[in-house]
Amino acid sequence: MGTLLIRHAELVVTMDDADTRIADGGVSIVDNVVAQVGPAAELPESADETIDARGMIVLPGLVNTHHHFSQTLTRNLPAAQNAKLFDWLVVHYPIWARMTPEAIAVSTKIAIAELMLSGCTTASDHTYLWPNGARIDDQISAAQEMGIRFHASRGSMSVGESKGGLPPDTVVEDEAAILSDCRRAIETYHDPARYALLRIVLAPCSPFSVSPDLMRQTVELARSYGVNVHTHLAETRDEEDYCRQMFNRTPV
Repeated sequence: MGTLLIRHAELVVTMDDADTRIADGGVSIVDNVVAQVGPAAELPESADETIDARGMIVLPGLVNTHHHFSQTLTRNLPAAQNAKLFDWLVVHYPIWARMTPEAIAVSTKIAIAELMLSGCTTASDHTYLWPNGARIDDQISAAQEMGIRFHASRGSMSVGESKGGLPPDTVVEDEAAILSDCRRAIETYHDPARYALLRIVLAPCSPFSVSPDLMRQTVELARSYGVNVHTHLAETRDEEDYCRQMFNRTPV
């Protein structure tokens, strides 16, 4: 993969436990792994690629742990402004139900571009609607083209209004199909190696949009493959009230 040398930065902010900061510092990278951080005078003198960072500050890439890339296409809808979460979701669900694979890919690129421009180099996304043939593959191909380290969450919703959930029935999926596609995504894309650029996360959406069975089976499936699980939890008072009414317990 080669070597990269960042030299003569105005300041290298390591963000280690000691909050070490190095004036006229730099970073030596070998095969995409940070090999050395220190004063420029102590670093190798050459590399396959050298970046002169005079006048710049170098710091570790930011990590974004929760996002909804597809929602970049529906920001600032007047009907949803200043609404509580449940009301906000009810406005958006029918719009999101019309998304296509192209919309998923385009919104992924928009979100990643915004993140990268703000210094983020690792992102996790939680997409839980896959309408009109959209799949997690559409996000993954877009993220690979952009070059970010991506933790792609195969989100899910299975409990629609007719079963006591919040989402309309038109946007939920069959639970067997969800679990099958989760397994496919892991086996196709998940890279468990250190420094991996692509990992799969399983992500049932919330207590008000998936069944307890799907939540449990998703966790069991994730553990069997050694992948992470992600969900929303206790976002609003509405969710608290829903869980107490439906399950006689708090979201936690």
